Amino acid sequence: MAEKILKNIAHEEVVTLSDLVSVQEGQIVSKTLSQNSYVSITLFAFDKGEEISTHESNGDAMVSVLEGKGKFTVDGKEYLLNKGETLVMPAKKPHAVYAEECFKMLLVVAF
Repeated sequence: MAEKILKNIAHEEVVTLSDLVSVQEGQIVSKTLSQNSYVSITLFAFDKGEEISTHESNGDAMVSVLEGKGKFTVDGKEYLLNKGETLVMPAKKPHAVYAEECFKMLLVVAF
């Protein structure tokens, strides 16, 4: 049997991404769907007020908000994203994430 490139998600079944990760009080929850030298795909659920401090990535990072509202700071500029909105954070630019309210997002980083 071939190794699955996508893990922690049903294959050949319709799923709702936001149902695959749950908000936990006072935490940031993540679920990795794929990670290799070309791409990283991760679901996140943030409790209100939780954050990932400023950092950089070697790849372009695309975030899509699945539920709620999150604030993304890229190279000093703030973006407030709501459900259904997507933002690309370019490689090597400092960025941070803050939960304005409980929210869930899909992160795809392409290297």
